[in-house]
Amino acid sequence: MSGHSHARTVKHQKELSAKKRSQMFSKVTRLISVAVKEAGANPETNSKLRIAIEQGKLCNMPKENVERAIKRAAGGEEGEENLEEILFEAYGPGGIAILIEGIVDNRNRALGEIKQILGQYGGKLVGEGSVKWLFERKGVIEIEKSKYEDKTKEDLEMLVIEAGAQDIYWHEDLLDVYTKPEELEIVRKNLEEKGIMASSVSLDWVAKEEIALENQEEKASCHKLFDALDENDFVQDIYSNLKE
Repeated sequence: MSGHSHARTVKHQKELSAKKRSQMFSKVTRLISVAVKEAGANPETNSKLRIAIEQGKLCNMPKENVERAIKRAAGGEEGEENLEEILFEAYGPGGIAILIEGIVDNRNRALGEIKQILGQYGGKLVGEGSVKWLFERKGVIEIEKSKYEDKTKEDLEMLVIEAGAQDIYWHEDLLDVYTKPEELEIVRKNLEEKGIMASSVSLDWVAKEEIALENQEEKASCHKLFDALDENDFVQDIYSNLKE
C-alpha cells in the first residue's frame, strides 16, 4: 500500500522559499480554523486540531502563529472567513486518479480555478465517486530512519507492527505507517512508548493500487500539475495513484 501526498513531499524539502513558507502557514491556519470550529480549541480532545498543529510544526510555523490561529477561530472574531472543506475528484495525464482536498470560502470560485489548472496540464474534473473508490482513508504516521541509526529497517518494521500498524511502506529512508483512521492516535502513542517519535501524523487518502506511467512526458506533466495545484490557495493536499 502506498500513496502520493504532495504536501508532505513538499514539506520535506529542506529549503523553502519565503513565498512557499508563507503559503504553507496560510494553509495550516485554515486547517486550524476548520478544526476548532468543528470540535473546539483543545487539542487533547480534538484530534483534527492536533493533526493541524503537527502540520504547522512540520513546516516550521512559529508557535505564536499557531496559538493566534486557535484563539481567533475559538473567539469567532468578526471578519473570520466562513470556511468549508471540499474534495474534488479528477483524472490527470495518462489517466491517473487524483483527489484534491481543499478548504474554501467560495466553492464556485475554487471549482473554476481547479478546473482551469487541470485543463492546462491535461487533466479534468469528474463526478463525485468516480475515482474516490480507488483510495482508502488511512491514518499515516511517518518515521525517519535516520533518527534511529541503532535500528535496522527490520527492527523498525517489527516495532510498528507491534504498535498496531495495518500496513507499512518505505520511501527510501522514510517509513509510512498506515492505520485505521480511528486508531491513528492509539498507534502513535504505542510507538512513543517504544521510543519511536513520528515526523508527521496525518489522515490521508491512500491509493489501493498504483499505476506506472511509461510515457515520461505524461509523468512530467503530472508533477507539473501537482505543483500548480499546490500553488493554489484553496488546495490543502493532493493525492494520486501515480507510481513513482
